[in-house]
Amino acid sequence: MLGQPGFFDLSDRYAALSAAGDPLERLAAGVDFEVFRGPLILALRRSDRGKGGRPPFDPVLMFKILMLQALYSLSDEGCEFQIKDRLSFQRFLGLGLDGRVPDATTVWLFRERLVQAKAIDKLDTHKNPSHLRP
Repeated sequence: MLGQPGFFDLSDRYAALSAAGDPLERLAAGVDFEVFRGPLILALRRSDRGKGGRPPFDPVLMFKILMLQALYSLSDEGCEFQIKDRLSFQRFLGLGLDGRVPDATTVWLFRERLVQAKAIDKLDTHKNPSHLRP
């Protein structure tokens, strides 16, 4: 049918991004972001709020969003938009087209929690992201 994506359309678009030298693909291949999971979980310890509410976003996903902000000089709102708009950002974050994207406030709150835990200095790519530039 006309107007409906075909089975291979998305994989073809990802392949075209790769062929064009997607810098985020290279970054994801070169950095094991899972090494940040433990320190992030420690810094973000939550009190037991009981049941209820939406589960939090994965801390590594949120950390990668902070990296995107630093690398591309994006505001919280701008980053939310770009994640929704750009396949390269979605692929870097491991989100599908139907993936739930954190809103700008969620990104801001995540960063603030890291700052309050005094963990941002250890994990912050904002200070010198040039060595990580795609």
